[in-house]
Amino acid sequence: MTPPLFSLPDSDAARAAFVQKPRGLVDKVMTVAEAVRGFVRDGDYLASGGFGTNRIPTAVLHEILRQGRQNLAFAGHTATHDFQVLCAGNLTGRGQLVAKVDIAYVVGLEARGLSPHARRVMESGTVESVEWSNYTLALRFTAAAMGVPFVPARSLLGTDTLAHSPAKIITCPFSGEQLAAIPALYPDVAAIHVHEADRFGNCRFVGTSVADVELARAAKRVIVTCERLVPHDVMRHEPHRTQIPFLCVDAVCEVPFGSYPGNMPGEYFSDEEHLKLWLEVERDPAAFDQFLDDHIYAVRDFTEYLEICGGLRRLQQLRQREMLLHLGR
Repeated sequence: MTPPLFSLPDSDAARAAFVQKPRGLVDKVMTVAEAVRGFVRDGDYLASGGFGTNRIPTAVLHEILRQGRQNLAFAGHTATHDFQVLCAGNLTGRGQLVAKVDIAYVVGLEARGLSPHARRVMESGTVESVEWSNYTLALRFTAAAMGVPFVPARSLLGTDTLAHSPAKIITCPFSGEQLAAIPALYPDVAAIHVHEADRFGNCRFVGTSVADVELARAAKRVIVTCERLVPHDVMRHEPHRTQIPFLCVDAVCEVPFGSYPGNMPGEYFSDEEHLKLWLEVERDPAAFDQFLDDHIYAVRDFTEYLEICGGLRRLQQLRQREMLLHLGR
């Protein structure tokens, strides 16, 4: 039986959605709560930007939990703490936030270990999943950004992953070679955290981009959170630095330290103590439920979450550590 596709690679349908996006310089600044309320819907296919714990849109993910979104599909591309946060919505009594996952990398928080709760969720049998490599899941965004239903690749051929993937083997019409057809992925909504954005949605960031440039062009709706809002003239002064243009973006939310407890290149280091706390408290579902109440459900917004986690003093420590690393100390 061929594994299912959770999002059809229909490039014509995607083009019809993209045509509806405004082409003018429209002010898109809003709060995270307004962005999630307006652009994230039950049953959506969601993609999260960043890489590992690097430049993740934590504030949006928290708000998705607070607003009780249900039955989302998710692109598990280099997903660590972001997937851990979303799986918190699958705790007993909270419903089922995550319903389907395209898996390349989930559950693990890299060298920090496995998320006990995300592992429980994936082992429960309640979440549908199919498999990809990190590269081929990124290629799915590339195909979507190109506006085509698939791209050919050698990746996956000769692996067991292919048997658990909806990718198909095709024959090249020019050379007769066997290739894997990697279907495009057009997420309903994507959340991406960047260093700077203007009020119209032009964005720039530094450090590893992985697939975010393609993701911004592949998703039908894009929520951007940024460390800083900058004047439009600043963007126009160095247009070559804009990686994500305003045409792709639907919402702009200024969220300083918005990747916390993940890191932000050149801005602040990851809070390893807080990430360790998440992993420890997840071992006991009752304790984890209380932790979520204290840190997410009972707080008004991400700023209040940061205060609970140590506030400005802790954030300054993380910023100083990042600066020392850049100086090689």
